[in-house]
Amino acid sequence: MIARLQQPWVQRGIRAALAAGLAWQIAVLLPPMLSEYAFYAPLGAVIAVHPTVADSASAAWRSVLAMLMGFALAYGVYQLTLAVPAALTIALIVALSIAVEQWRRLLREQASWVSFAAVLMITVGAGEPGPYVLRYAGLTLLGAAVGVLVTAVLFPPLQLTTAVTRIADTRLLLSTHLAEIAAGLRAGGVPEPREWERRGTALDAALEAMRRAETQVERARRANPRAHRWQGIAGSIREQSRALDRVAVLVDDLTTLVVEFQPHRRGLDRVDGATGWVLADTLDGLARVVRIPYHAAMEAPDDRDAAIADAMAALARLTTLLRTSDIADDEGFFALGAVTVGTRRSLLALDAHERFPRPVWPTPPA
Repeated sequence: MIARLQQPWVQRGIRAALAAGLAWQIAVLLPPMLSEYAFYAPLGAVIAVHPTVADSASAAWRSVLAMLMGFALAYGVYQLTLAVPAALTIALIVALSIAVEQWRRLLREQASWVSFAAVLMITVGAGEPGPYVLRYAGLTLLGAAVGVLVTAVLFPPLQLTTAVTRIADTRLLLSTHLAEIAAGLRAGGVPEPREWERRGTALDAALEAMRRAETQVERARRANPRAHRWQGIAGSIREQSRALDRVAVLVDDLTTLVVEFQPHRRGLDRVDGATGWVLADTLDGLARVVRIPYHAAMEAPDDRDAAIADAMAALARLTTLLRTSDIADDEGFFALGAVTVGTRRSLLALDAHERFPRPVWPTPPA
């Protein structure tokens, strides 16, 4: 039940329902001139309930502004075209309203209310424009204010659950991406470039969803009374998201190099086995570090320490292979070097430093 309540759409549904009910109850208590049109208030409440407090406030005032612009435009054109057939007047009002809606910098997603309000004014409120504007815009503004208040008071959303889920999905796909390349190297080959591009589609979608979720968390912190309580988690989400984004770019480069240039088949010197196995160990090590984002213990080595140590050891073997190889093939050599640099930069982006370095034992004399 608690997990269900943490879903953004469930929270928004509860807020919207409560705001609409409160707005209606307040509107029916107003003087008869307004209370007869109380149904406009719940409309404003629903318009103003958004995933974040900042978005709710923005939607509220932009929607009412767009409505007022539509009303004013319709009334002005109506007065200037009294001698014109009604069909032409309506067509002109709609055309001008849509032109005004292009002012996206001010009205944003609420721009469509301009034409909607303009048509309502000319078809319903032209006979008494003043009272109609007061009822419609005034009650909508009242409902919108209730919607913003409810959003700010009733578990104001920070979108943390969604962001954490998106980051976990991306982390899993990225580590799987690396592990699959490593498995292919151990089997003596890698997917064809076109096949690998198709495999990367899911990762690209996950990265885009993660970026949107991280941006939503940043927006949710604005004007949110609970933001200070979750500042640490929100900061961690930002850091993880951006680190994974950087790593994903690097990983895309290095896997493209492996798939297209296949340096393990270029005749480079062998160190501790075939080049493909050294590359596979390196990518597997990076995959494990991606998969384990946190240390479980502060005073003793844990699984993340072991993963970092293995990744560093594999990277050291790859570096040794690169340094001791004859340049048998330029493209293969440079591709291997780029993979080495990309792996090192990925580990740095993941803050993968060795807290408990493994002891280096001296080589016994022959």
